[in-house]
Amino acid sequence: MKLDQAAPHACSRTPAASAAAASAAGMAPALAARIAEASRPRQRDAHLIEDAQGAQLLVVNGSRLFHLPPALAAEFRAALDGMDDSVVQGLIASSGLQSAPLIDDTPLAAPPVHALSLAIAQKCNLGCTYCYAQQGEFGGKAKNMELETAKQAVDLLLAKAAPGSKVSLAFMGGEPLANRPALRAVTRYAQEQAGQRSVDCRFSITTNGSLLQTDDADFFEEHGFAVTVSLDGPAEQHNRLRPFKGGKGSFDQIIERVAPLLEQQRRMQVSARVTVTPFNLNLPRTLDLFIDMGFHSVGFSPLLRASNGQAEMAPEDMEDMLQGMIACGLAFEQNVMLGRRYPFMNMQNALREIQRGTHRPYPCGAGAGYFGVSAEGELSACHRFVGDEAGKMGDLATGVDAGRQTVWLEQRHVHQQQPCNSCWARYMCGGGCHHEVLARGRSACDYIRGWLHYTIGAHGRLGQLAPAWFAGSDSAHTG
Repeated sequence: MKLDQAAPHACSRTPAASAAAASAAGMAPALAARIAEASRPRQRDAHLIEDAQGAQLLVVNGSRLFHLPPALAAEFRAALDGMDDSVVQGLIASSGLQSAPLIDDTPLAAPPVHALSLAIAQKCNLGCTYCYAQQGEFGGKAKNMELETAKQAVDLLLAKAAPGSKVSLAFMGGEPLANRPALRAVTRYAQEQAGQRSVDCRFSITTNGSLLQTDDADFFEEHGFAVTVSLDGPAEQHNRLRPFKGGKGSFDQIIERVAPLLEQQRRMQVSARVTVTPFNLNLPRTLDLFIDMGFHSVGFSPLLRASNGQAEMAPEDMEDMLQGMIACGLAFEQNVMLGRRYPFMNMQNALREIQRGTHRPYPCGAGAGYFGVSAEGELSACHRFVGDEAGKMGDLATGVDAGRQTVWLEQRHVHQQQPCNSCWARYMCGGGCHHEVLARGRSACDYIRGWLHYTIGAHGRLGQLAPAWFAGSDSAHTG
């Protein structure tokens, strides 16, 4: 039997868009409950997604999706419910869906450095209740990165970059705008050095937004920055979670100062990033608020680990978050089918990853081609491991520590993670954020599976009902 492989697949809201969001919020609770049951890990080689549009089978090897006729869907349903690996594997083979393994136990060979995140200011003017960086200082004294240290980081980034390649330089903290002179100077240095090598250097910054100046908009636009502003919801929720160190709310000042960037974004793109805690779980309200303000995109990330243990998400909070995410996703689906832009970043990213058939042995490039750089020039597996021995990876003076990197890539491979090795979502998830897993364990697995199950279903629905969205995305291809 030949099966059809699933096709690889400036915003202002209207009253109809608001109605779509309200409708989605009403549908989400029941759907989330069904998805929580349907997405549990029954079998490691395949996963079935069923809705009114029909059945899709995810063949885990290669993250391949197939539309199933009803009779074959029933066979797979019975086999998956029986949780017998040999039966499922036999059915995959007899249906012509088997292929050689695309990921084995071999750890990734160390790639060239292609992305760095500079902790250009290890200090911050906010007193966020949950900061993983311990108020931006990473457990040490407040400090700025010297310009020469930042230039050394750029030299490392470009050392093995081939002409025509792309590299990324991110500015984080602390609050990176607390060291604005060095940030601007090293951006210009990187642009000049990359240009001489015919390398495309992309810039980004994650900022709390409270120190923005009018001329920052000009600078970020000139250099095509991706600007991410940390905002945790409407004023009352944001101010509870992200006040100034003296306790005063920061929301109004941030919104006032980010406004010029929102108005000016052309090359620059300005996004809002929401850290989800038990105190700001009304995600649809937050999403619509920031979309209406004109952010290029809005994304959510759960707080799984805080340095002080405050505001971390419990299992029941993760269930509520999944429900909120599904409500936002349903609103996205409805808006897309009406031809409207609805920049829900988590949904856009998930659909594009599904479209590409993403299958990976790691969740990100941390410790491979991506590293964090402390103010003093120490290298770490990513920006969250600055000052953490568990993620230490050398320094700018001596380069990446090859021994530590090799051990990291061996130990963090998804086949070495439990219970990941028996999970159907392992090659789409990659094993979860290294920092969160090492600090807190795997508290988000049910949420991740539920979200992936929902977005795979949405991918199938939109592929049939709104294929133009995929044709216009940067992941569009045929297969």
